[in-house]
Amino acid sequence: MVLSRLDVPATCLAALLCLIVVAPAAAQEPPAGTATEASPAPQANERHHALSLVGEPKYPAGFDHFDWVNPDAPKGGTLRGFAEGSFDSLNPFTVKGDPAGGLGLIYDSLMTGSPDEPSSEYGLIAEWVSYPPDFSSVTFGINPKARFQDGSPITPEDVVFSFEAQKKAHPRAAFYYKNVVKAEKTGDNEVTFTFDVKGNRELPQIVGQLMIVPKKFWEGTGPDGQPRDITKTSMEIPVGSGVYRIKSFDAGRSITYERVKDYWAKDLPIAKGQWNFDEFKLTYFLDRTPAFEEFKSGKLDYWMESTASNWATGYGFSGIDKGWVKKEAIPVKRVAPMQAFVFNQRRKQFQDPRVRRAFALAFNFEEANKKLFYNSYVRVGSYFDNSELAAKGLPQGRELEILNEVKDEVPAEVFTTEWNNPVNNTPDDFRNHMREASKLLNEAGWTLQEVVLDDGSCGTFCSIMRTVGLSSAPKANLLRNAQGQTLDAEFLLQSPDFQKIVLPYVQDLQKLGIKASIRMVDGAQYKRREDSRDYDIIVDNFAQSESPGNEQRDFWGSAAADRDGSRNTAGIKNPAVDKLIDKVVFAKDRDELLAATHALDRVLLWNFYVVPQWHYPFERIAYWDVFGRPAKLPSQTSALSQVWWFDADKQKALAAARRQ
Repeated sequence: MVLSRLDVPATCLAALLCLIVVAPAAAQEPPAGTATEASPAPQANERHHALSLVGEPKYPAGFDHFDWVNPDAPKGGTLRGFAEGSFDSLNPFTVKGDPAGGLGLIYDSLMTGSPDEPSSEYGLIAEWVSYPPDFSSVTFGINPKARFQDGSPITPEDVVFSFEAQKKAHPRAAFYYKNVVKAEKTGDNEVTFTFDVKGNRELPQIVGQLMIVPKKFWEGTGPDGQPRDITKTSMEIPVGSGVYRIKSFDAGRSITYERVKDYWAKDLPIAKGQWNFDEFKLTYFLDRTPAFEEFKSGKLDYWMESTASNWATGYGFSGIDKGWVKKEAIPVKRVAPMQAFVFNQRRKQFQDPRVRRAFALAFNFEEANKKLFYNSYVRVGSYFDNSELAAKGLPQGRELEILNEVKDEVPAEVFTTEWNNPVNNTPDDFRNHMREASKLLNEAGWTLQEVVLDDGSCGTFCSIMRTVGLSSAPKANLLRNAQGQTLDAEFLLQSPDFQKIVLPYVQDLQKLGIKASIRMVDGAQYKRREDSRDYDIIVDNFAQSESPGNEQRDFWGSAAADRDGSRNTAGIKNPAVDKLIDKVVFAKDRDELLAATHALDRVLLWNFYVVPQWHYPFERIAYWDVFGRPAKLPSQTSALSQVWWFDADKQKALAAARRQ
């Protein structure tokens, strides 16, 4: 999967400005018998202005600008948004600390993605890219005009340093670039990266995502006279290469970026009509509620809504009533992410698939959608939903051939039954599913037994009353296994909005005898517990692209299961899944990729590693009516921060109306 600085977590600035520093996992050797060359094979040393894993790039060499921008968009103004939580570092490359949101804006990469074309990249710092037919290396030609923000040229030495330093600074980067074994200067403005595998068509684009930092800055000394260290947190404003630089910040509370007026790439086709705001100011809030109040008062310019109930009922304020604030659901055409309750299989109670399946049967999505979401959500039914990558029907053709190679290692239902979520159209449906769940739990060795509950609120008087027989401790029927252990399931959450969603699910699990509970923690504690795998169940989100690849190793691969901080939060260690990931990574063409992805999707689903939640094929956005935007928006996102602009006439009209 090819990621850009716009592929961001929804919790940071409503998915507009946050930075993904590193993407998913690296490739391994292809399995025996796997074809390793692309079809048709490219000519050796052919120079490309752009790369795509899905057909050809939309725009030819020498194009003028993307068709989803206004190349004459006016520049100016300060865009005010919010970020949730806090920050203690301006260095996004280290595993340490909490970096500020939006830091991706200050760095350019060798190539840049298009939010209108899944899995395409166009040259940015690199004006061309080439690779041999066996995909054993990639060479980038650096644009001689490329400059850092201090005016110094971007050199091959900076590119090599960026690669080596980022691998050293973050274990996920080291894992991501595991198969890139060497970076070296091979010409005055050329850098070549050598791979230890052949046939991985995605690796050239993965390297193209590398953000470039100035070697001279990071090897120098800071204002305190100490050597800078990219592996450590830092609150020193760094020198970047991107369209914005850091203007000012208040540690943990706010950060302001200013547009670089003499940005070296501003007239390139891939930059025209974009990044039109002179400044971005991000104000941090520990909770979304006070941030939303700031938006309603006009102190924030836009709001990306993530809650269906708030979208339906929370916009009855004067700005909406008077027409000053616009409320819009903008359609997006992208693969639906697998958002789900994720079982930590490092915990023994979740290692039996019958237990996991029972949890899936006990989740009443239809009731939640009706009572909490105003029937606005669609249930996620695939790890690649809303796309041709999703498995449907029964396996056939090339997919069936691939699955037959792991037939003895996957559930039998993979071949005989189409996977579907349980559907609860009536109360009887849910009762039947709960009975089925209870049966599965019993088959897995969990039986209901009366248990005396530990009542921590019982004080001295309460204890005396129980001693003399005038009261008794509370009891409950809980599931126990042969060792006398209860079936514990603590949902670790950081969002108060999710608590009201999870609570009915917890209550239904308790009816089965499961000792289910909710634990609310702050963002920093949540990150620590997630990274160290200290949880039973969490809510996670696995974003996919139209061209899945190396990131699948980080999501589901055995090598990532025991690595703290990986995306394999479920702890999946399944040899069959590893083999199917190989098929995806080393697919020789689109048809092979589709077949391999269908097989992987089907096996993941039938193992019940997660309880799928929902998706919404729109971006819900509310904004003060001061913006202009292109007639056509990119298909993958509303791209407010990237392609919208302030309309001077609308700003004047709103200001006049609010004065009256």
